[in-house]
Amino acid sequence: MSDTLNKTLKGGEFLIKEIPANEIFSLEELSEEQKMLRDSAKEFIDREVVPQHDRFEKKDYALTEEKMRQLGEMGLLGVAVPEEYGGLGMGFVSTMLACDYVSGGNGSLATAYGAHTGIGTLPTLLYGTEELKKKYLPDLATGTKFGAYCLTEPDAGSDANSGKTRARLSEDGKHYIINGQKMWISNAGFADTFTLFAKIDDDKNITGFVINRSELEDPNSLTLGEEEHKLGIRSSSTRQVFFNDMKVPVENMLGERNNGFKIALNALNVGRIKLAAANLDGQRRILNHSIQYSNERKQFGVSISTFGAIRKKIAEMATGIFVSEAGSYRLAKNVEDKIEELVSGGMDHQQAELKGVEEFAVEASILKVFVSDLTQTTADEGIQIYGGMGFSEDTPMESAWRDARIGRIYEGTNEINRLLAVGMLIKRAMKGELDLLSPAMAISKELMGIPSFEVPDYSAFMSEEKAIIANLKKVFLMVSGAALQKYMMDIEKQQHLLLNASEILNQIYMAESTVLRVEKHFSADSVEAAMAQLNLYRAVEKIIVAAKEGIVSFAEGDEQRMMLSGLRRFTKYTNHPNVVALTEKIAAHYIEKGTY
Repeated sequence: MSDTLNKTLKGGEFLIKEIPANEIFSLEELSEEQKMLRDSAKEFIDREVVPQHDRFEKKDYALTEEKMRQLGEMGLLGVAVPEEYGGLGMGFVSTMLACDYVSGGNGSLATAYGAHTGIGTLPTLLYGTEELKKKYLPDLATGTKFGAYCLTEPDAGSDANSGKTRARLSEDGKHYIINGQKMWISNAGFADTFTLFAKIDDDKNITGFVINRSELEDPNSLTLGEEEHKLGIRSSSTRQVFFNDMKVPVENMLGERNNGFKIALNALNVGRIKLAAANLDGQRRILNHSIQYSNERKQFGVSISTFGAIRKKIAEMATGIFVSEAGSYRLAKNVEDKIEELVSGGMDHQQAELKGVEEFAVEASILKVFVSDLTQTTADEGIQIYGGMGFSEDTPMESAWRDARIGRIYEGTNEINRLLAVGMLIKRAMKGELDLLSPAMAISKELMGIPSFEVPDYSAFMSEEKAIIANLKKVFLMVSGAALQKYMMDIEKQQHLLLNASEILNQIYMAESTVLRVEKHFSADSVEAAMAQLNLYRAVEKIIVAAKEGIVSFAEGDEQRMMLSGLRRFTKYTNHPNVVALTEKIAAHYIEKGTY
C-alpha cells in the first residue's frame, strides 16, 4: 500500500475517496508463506475434520477439544500471538487466512476456534500487563489451555454494560471477589482461561479480568451449567458460567477499572472481521457440494446442472463467495497496514493493534453483516439444489444450514451491527474526524443543477462500474445527509431509516471491493469480471429499494421529488448489463470446472 494512502485512509473514508485498484489487496496476492499456511490448514481440515462429520453432529465435545489441541500443535491457535509469547507472530492477513481455512469444515470447530483465538485470547493480548501476557498467552497460543469469554448475561446481551455480575475488593486488598452469572459461553466446558467482565462495587461501567480455573483457591467458586442444546454447532461447548465468591488477584485486571466495555467492543471488532473470514470456506464447500450433486443428479435424462434454474443458483452462490473474499481481504490488509504504520511511527505494538482495528470498526460491522447473511442464503440454496435430499441428515446441506444460522447472531446481531456501522459514521462526522458534510452539501447543489446529457467514455476496463459506484456513494450521502439534517441528535431513534442506510453502505463497500479486485487482477472477458458486474447490478437494485424506502419515510413535497430524481440519476446505467448472459457465463465456468 502506498505511503500516501496508508497515512491518510481512515475507517469509513471509502465513502468520500476514490480508491485506486492498485491499493486493494486480495487473495491473488498471498505470499508463499501465506499459501503454505492456507494449504496446511486446508489439508488438516480435509483429513482430520470433514470425515468426522457424524461425530460432530452427535454432540461429541471431546472431539472438538481433541481437534483444537491438534490445531494448537500445528501453531494455528497462535497465528496472531507474538513470538515472544509462544505464537507465530504473523500479520493480520495471515490471521484472517488461518481463520478462513480452519473454519470451513465444521461449524462446531469453527466456533471453538474463533472463540479461542479471538475473544478468548485478544483481551489479554491487547489489554493485559506484560506479566499477564507472559503468564496466559503461551498456553493459549499452543493449545495447552483453551480460552472462554464471559460477557453475556441473562439480562445483558447487546446491552453488555447492564450486566449484574459484581466484584468487590477483599479486606486484604489482594483479590476481587466476584459473584454473578454468564450465559452462552462458548468453550466453557473445556476452557481453563476465562476472560470475564464485572462491575466493581457501584461502578457505572464493567471491568475486565482474566483467570485460569485451575489456579482458583476454591475450585467450586467457578461452576458450569449443563451443555446447551442448540439448533446448530452441536459439538461446540456452550454453557452457563457461575461465579460464587470467586477470588481473582487484583493484578489480573485487564486494562483500567471501568474500561471493560471498551475492551469488549474492541475484541468484538476483531471478532466481526474474523467472523466474515470464518464463513468463507464454508461457502466454498457448500458450493462445491452443490456443483457435484447437480452434475451427478439426473432428471428427465439429463444432469440437473443443465437446467437454467439450477445454473442461476450456482452463479449467484459463486458470485457471493467472490464478493465476500474481496471485502474480507481488502479490510484485513487495511488493518494490517494501519498497524504497521502506527508501529513505524513509534507506537507500541499492543496499542497499534488496538488503534488499527478500532479505526476500521465501521467496515468490520459491514463485513460481519454481509458475509453472515450471504452464508445463510448460500446454505439455503444448497438445500434447494439437493431438493428433498437436502433436507436429510444424510447429506451435508442441512447441518450447514443450521450451523450458518448462528453467524447472524453472535459478535452482535446483524441488526445491531447495521445500526452500529451507520451510527459510528455519523459520530465520526459530528466529531470532525470524517468530513461527510462537505460532499453531502456538494451533492445537494448537484441535484439543483442541470444534469449532463453527454455520453461518458467507458472504454477503459471497469470504468463504468467505478462510475456507478461513485454515484452510489452519492446516494448514501444524499439520503443520510438529508436525514441527519432533519433529525439531528434524534437520528439514532430512527432505526428503520438507519437500517436502510446500512444496506446502502454495505452494498457499496462490497461492490467496490469486488470491482477493484477484478480491475487489478483479471481481464475484461474473465468470469471474475462477469461476477463483479453481476454483483454490482444486484447491489444497485438493492440500493434503489433501500434508498427509496428511506426517502419517502422522511421527505415530502419538492424535497422528496428532488431526492427521488437524484436516486434515478445516481443509479442509472449507460450500458445495461445482460444479466442472463453474465449468469450463464459464471455458471458454465464453475459447472464445467466442478469446483469453486
